[in-house]
Amino acid sequence: MDTNNPDLENFRKQWQEEVTARLKGKGRALSRTKPPGPSENVENSTATVALPHSVVPKDEPEPIDGISTQAYHDLDDNENGKRLASEPREAQSKSHTLHEPQTALEHYEKAIEREDQGNLGDSLKLYRQAFRLDSGVDRIYKNKHYPASTAKIKPTSAKASNTPVVPAPVPNTAHHSLDGPSTNSINQLIASFFTSSIPTASPPTEGSPPLPCPIAHLPSEIITEVLLRTAIADIASFARFSRVCKRLAYLVATEDRIWERICHGHECGFAAMHYTWAATIFEAPEDLPPNDPPNISTLSLTNNMPSSTLHPRTPVSISLPLTPTYPSYKTMLRTRPRIRFGGCYISTVNYHRPGASSTPSNATYTSPVHIVTYYRYLRFFRDGTCVSLLTTAEPADVVHHLTKENLNTHHNRESTLPSAVMRHALRGRWKLSGSLNPPPSSVHAPDGTSEAKPSEPEGDLHIETEGVDVKYTYKMHLSLRSAGQASGTRNNKLIWRGFWSYNRLTDDWAAFTLRNDRAFFWSRVRSYGMGW
Repeated sequence: MDTNNPDLENFRKQWQEEVTARLKGKGRALSRTKPPGPSENVENSTATVALPHSVVPKDEPEPIDGISTQAYHDLDDNENGKRLASEPREAQSKSHTLHEPQTALEHYEKAIEREDQGNLGDSLKLYRQAFRLDSGVDRIYKNKHYPASTAKIKPTSAKASNTPVVPAPVPNTAHHSLDGPSTNSINQLIASFFTSSIPTASPPTEGSPPLPCPIAHLPSEIITEVLLRTAIADIASFARFSRVCKRLAYLVATEDRIWERICHGHECGFAAMHYTWAATIFEAPEDLPPNDPPNISTLSLTNNMPSSTLHPRTPVSISLPLTPTYPSYKTMLRTRPRIRFGGCYISTVNYHRPGASSTPSNATYTSPVHIVTYYRYLRFFRDGTCVSLLTTAEPADVVHHLTKENLNTHHNRESTLPSAVMRHALRGRWKLSGSLNPPPSSVHAPDGTSEAKPSEPEGDLHIETEGVDVKYTYKMHLSLRSAGQASGTRNNKLIWRGFWSYNRLTDDWAAFTLRNDRAFFWSRVRSYGMGW
């Protein structure tokens, strides 16, 4: 190669000048972005730019789709660790390990949290892990988050400390009782109403005169007489008077003269109760033998006899002394067993019965199951008679037709009227066990002395009705109970004791099974009124 060639030397100089000019232009563009520091020179900065595109620094992302990325050299090196999701993997794994459940209780709590979020798969896995660690983890969770309110606080030992042990205050739980507050608190509250007066209505607008209230100026004697007349007409309306104001509540609760009149009255008191048979439902038909059994001789049948001729009982005066069992007439009326006449007793019976399959195969899934529902109705009248009805008709279609008139009209007769449901009704009579004033009967002991024999206990109800045929008689034995809360309605339930059928021709007794029968519950019917 000839080094003295002038053309070659000129070409070299031109090429070096062009390269130098290009490098200087790129250096000026970089200097606008970042001025060189005192320890930097243009050669170092330009050398960085002159790197080929195939070599990319590790901290800079590669260009995508021909778009070159822009490098920002004015950022400090410390900023690299402050980018999003730039936390070291060791720290992430460490924090993740801290939040992982370790004990059975933590697994159980995490499972409940996942279940609340709707993630049932993870919740099921956590539940399984929790119970594998501890089979009683559910009780531990319950004791932690739902501690028992009745847990007893163990007193600290007196020897461990000289400080006297002060018992923790026990909150008053009277208002938490299902039966309401105690009787003493109610009596004290009612006694505080003694000085109360009937308040007048507030004026409708400010500055206007108050509205007149004539009853507020009546003396207590006249108000008591008004309450007495109301109680005789409707005992329920009399009881609702206590909701008006404190003064009327005090009179309703403490005026024993009114409660005494109700107990001795025949409207809804014990003068209307029957403790012996007061009516007859049977008269000996001609086809029966003359020597009828003596224990059934009182049941004489007259199929078409009007109910008014069944020995109607006239009101009699009775005497009901107070006893330790019934210290007041109010308690006597509420707790002593008695029959209600302002409604009827209904027993709803539901049971399942397998049906016959329509196919000859023995497949159980093709066999039908019948749900059988029927009702028993009992309505009692003041003259000692009653009506018994067994039907599939619902109460709304029956209760308004349980009257003596419909019984006499439709008894064993076909009809298309709505009251024709009484076609299968049975006449009957009723009595209560015990007596109003049970006298102590004496019996002779083996040693010759005389001992008092207790009378029949109260609370049982005996019912005798005619059967499906004139030769049959049905006998029911029920007991009066109270359904609902102790402070609610009393004597509103009849439970079964027995149910028998008596054949008057053969003198045989047969017991009906009570496998499906249910108790009777009293339901008030407003159309009955007081049940006269």
